[in-house]
Amino acid sequence: MIKEATLKNDNWGWRARIGMFIVGSEAVPEAEWAAMAPDGVSVHAARVSAGAPWARWRADKTGVDLADDLLRGAKQFAAMRLTAAVLGHTTSSVVGGTGWDEATAASLAAVIGAGALGKGTKVTTNGLDTMAALRASGVKRPFLMLPPWFPDDTVGTAVRYYTDHGLAPAGHHRMDPGRKWRDVPPGDLYGHGMGFEQEVEPLYAQIRAACPASADGVLIGGTGFRCVAILETLEQDIGRPVISANQASLWHCLRLSGVKTPVAGYGNLLRI
Repeated sequence: MIKEATLKNDNWGWRARIGMFIVGSEAVPEAEWAAMAPDGVSVHAARVSAGAPWARWRADKTGVDLADDLLRGAKQFAAMRLTAAVLGHTTSSVVGGTGWDEATAASLAAVIGAGALGKGTKVTTNGLDTMAALRASGVKRPFLMLPPWFPDDTVGTAVRYYTDHGLAPAGHHRMDPGRKWRDVPPGDLYGHGMGFEQEVEPLYAQIRAACPASADGVLIGGTGFRCVAILETLEQDIGRPVISANQASLWHCLRLSGVKTPVAGYGNLLRI
């Protein structure tokens, strides 16, 4: 018989099991969620290689058709007895536009819920998560910090997305990737490996420098954007809430799963 003292933590999701659809070539979401998740919560990824948005509006806008990768992952999640699942892709939410998050979450819930072990799984998207996080934090005029790999049209679409959802962004900034990457077009940065060479210190400095006094909080968009290590320090130094894409999705999924344990060190949102 094994003594209780010799048992090791196996990260079994005995309190909550969360499924996360993420970009196929990204490592940041899993790393950041693993750092922040409380005990008894496990995270399980399904990788998606489709172009954005990961679900396409039908011609009559009565619903969306899920990309093949997304549908495959949803069918796998249907057999995993998850408490929640999230489409963790900021770009899909902002490109999809008004109503896309709700339509896509409903389509995913229907697929996952069709499985014998998938019934009751709550489904959300990064767009829904960030909006819920901003509301919970009392932020109405966020400063948007966006990844360096967002091309100009996606930057504009992201600003419009939050404006269309009733916010009044106080400003926005696409991170300067630094001298090494400055001559690479934004859309090519991830393919050239910048996603695996991200540094959080320059991001901290750029947010401090660019955030206007009129902003009542900061939203760092992009689930592949490494940033949760600086959230707590930024909040202390600028005196306003700082929310990131992965932090918001974890927080929302924990709440949907009925887990309310405060998480220290990654911003006030995870203590609400």
